[in-house]
Amino acid sequence: MDADAKPIADMTFEDALRALEDTVRKLESGEVPLDDSIKLYERGEALRKACQARLDAAQAKIEQIVANADGQATATKPFGEG
Repeated sequence: MDADAKPIADMTFEDALRALEDTVRKLESGEVPLDDSIKLYERGEALRKACQARLDAAQAKIEQIVANADGQATATKPFGEG
């Protein structure tokens, strides 16, 4: 299955980012027919949203790092945990 057909939910962040970059290159080339460009754009937007969601989740986890009195990280809390 090629990257254009693989479900986004099954992709790693890195795979989704590569697929997004490839989509942008294809669109910027100007060599894709209009109907295909529209499909590529829709796929690209879905890839962008998936990448952004994963980055937001990673940032939230980082922000949940618990530090001790010396400022050293001692543990993490899952995002959303009291």
